[in-house]
Amino acid sequence: MSIVVTGATGQLGRLTVEALLRRGVPATDIVATGRQIAGIKDLADRGVTTRRADFADPDSLAEAFAGADRLLLISASVPVGERVANHRRVIDAAAAAGVSLLAYTSTTHADTATTVIGATHGETEKYLRDRGIPSVVLRNGWYLENYTSQLPQILQHGAVVGAAGEGRISAASRADCAEAAAVVLTTEGHTGALYELGGDEAFTLTELAAAISAAAGKQVSYTDLPVAGFAQVLAAAGLPAELAEVLADADLGMGRGEMYTDSGDLRRLIGRPPVTLAEALAVALR
Repeated sequence: MSIVVTGATGQLGRLTVEALLRRGVPATDIVATGRQIAGIKDLADRGVTTRRADFADPDSLAEAFAGADRLLLISASVPVGERVANHRRVIDAAAAAGVSLLAYTSTTHADTATTVIGATHGETEKYLRDRGIPSVVLRNGWYLENYTSQLPQILQHGAVVGAAGEGRISAASRADCAEAAAVVLTTEGHTGALYELGGDEAFTLTELAAAISAAAGKQVSYTDLPVAGFAQVLAAAGLPAELAEVLADADLGMGRGEMYTDSGDLRRLIGRPPVTLAEALAVALR
């Protein structure tokens, strides 16, 4: 059985390949793809097939997906306005390749989400349904790493800054989401399923600041800003203006509960409790 992983040059894609290998999938049955495959030469050295797949280049997709049985479509990291078209090209190429299952990494509550990011995922989910491909939707919530990667700056300034108010966030680790993807790609009974994936212990950004304070032994507080103000802070920190606005908009969605789920789907798929915020902070601080 040939399993294709798109975006294997990125963090979630690589983690999924590693999870597949841990689950006993032969390296020769895994096809790791990306726009620039030089970054995954180490996977090729371990026997994994690597192929170039550019979401904007249908010919590259046809070649990359040749012989695929199951395929993981990791949502594109390109500008938001280009994502849906890119996803559609991947879905079309997967259909042409005759895949028996396409797994798509969406976002929590994509069917009702009001954010810009949520809307792109909702459109992709609809297109996937309309195409009639056997599929499973993995609605990944916010990643714990979105916060742990910011720890140096948070500790330097003694503040978590956002626009989520008291919205609760069911964040999970990328590794746990990758393991969930590996499970659905290697076991039966997932066709047509929709999984809302999040950690078991949701938190507000105020609680995040308190958890960082406890873990680091340094006082950290949460500063809640209007969405426009948060976007300005992100832009001032060096993010492109469009990305800053998208991330600030995501915080607004968090305030509406769009990144909260108590489904328990992640725990059930991976067969254990997901990594908690406290555990993630402890590892990051080490």
